Amino acid sequence: MPCLALPCLAYPLRLFQRGKARPSATASQALPKPMGAAYIFVVFSRIRITAPSFLRRSLIPLAVRDFHRFALRDQDSGAAMSWNVFKFCTALRALGSIMILLVLGIVGLSYYALVVVNYGPALFRGGLNSLTALLVLLLFHSLLVMLLWSYFSVVLTNPGCVPPHWRPESDEEKGDADPLMASEYNNDPGAGPEQGTMPSDSANRKIRFCRKCNQFKPPRCHHCSVCGRCVLKMDHHCVWVVNCVGAKNYKHFLLFLFYTFLETSLVTLSLLPYFLAFFSDGDITGTPGSLAAIFVTFILNLTFSLSVMGFLILHISLVAANTTTIEAYEKKTTPKWHFDLGRRKNFEQVFGMDKKYWFIPAYSQDDLKRMPNLQGLEYPMRSDTNLLQEL
Repeated sequence: MPCLALPCLAYPLRLFQRGKARPSATASQALPKPMGAAYIFVVFSRIRITAPSFLRRSLIPLAVRDFHRFALRDQDSGAAMSWNVFKFCTALRALGSIMILLVLGIVGLSYYALVVVNYGPALFRGGLNSLTALLVLLLFHSLLVMLLWSYFSVVLTNPGCVPPHWRPESDEEKGDADPLMASEYNNDPGAGPEQGTMPSDSANRKIRFCRKCNQFKPPRCHHCSVCGRCVLKMDHHCVWVVNCVGAKNYKHFLLFLFYTFLETSLVTLSLLPYFLAFFSDGDITGTPGSLAAIFVTFILNLTFSLSVMGFLILHISLVAANTTTIEAYEKKTTPKWHFDLGRRKNFEQVFGMDKKYWFIPAYSQDDLKRMPNLQGLEYPMRSDTNLLQEL
């Protein structure tokens, strides 16, 4: 999942910028654009040479154009070491809804290899193997239903947009700086104070104003350069779901990762005996097409199982701290995070308080009424008294 891998790589890069290797202001103006951006651009160019003709004519030129437009547009700005890794995600939007078809294609291939070729016929043969096949098929179809339900919930659910003419409450405006003076000059996700951006409301509770959308920004809200709008409690823009992950669909995204990990792990373990048969001396039964489907399905599911497990662990740690990918990337290292309410309450801030709804991509009506944070505009914060006690 490249959309998640880039934010994960962005945080270590940001720490590197803050370390000893950061050049002075005078030196940074004289440096060329980082070699990383040039390297990725060269990779895109190489792909154009080796890719099939239909890709060279359609998808890849669009990706190269978007990358050059968004990732390299500040080439002469003099901010050599302040380049934004999150801008690379905008080049992936050329793929569009093709990613949805890719996900459904992988699911369909897994269904064919597991159900149609192997465990479906084993179920009707009878004997001890039929009981194993029945158990595998029941688990597979149950997880498949939850996976697709969670996936399309992320795709179709609005992540949360700022209501028209929204303004901060009057008590929040007292004593704060003028919104236009405290506005963010760089509204792309991941932009930090080093890039001319004022400290976010997450750290200093300042009122922010988005110049691109020409509206106030609620707490924990960020502007998405791919969608061209401000997203409430934005985590990242995911190319796999062709949508932003924000306040109203973050739970659905986590469940999608969870059920994807379980599903791909089940398929990998179920096809492992058939995969090992390729390397044995015995005869292998089946048509060339079915054997190829088994081999490719095992490799794909093993790869996705391991990669999704890493992303799932990452987001579990973010939920435990009540933060997002962008906030973890941009916030300064402080003893305590203002929105950290404790692990249990942090979990409830995402999954709700009704336990019956924890593992389905939906919220109960009671949670929607008693938890305003699920709407993405208000978030409870730890009191200053608790802060002093914990420090």
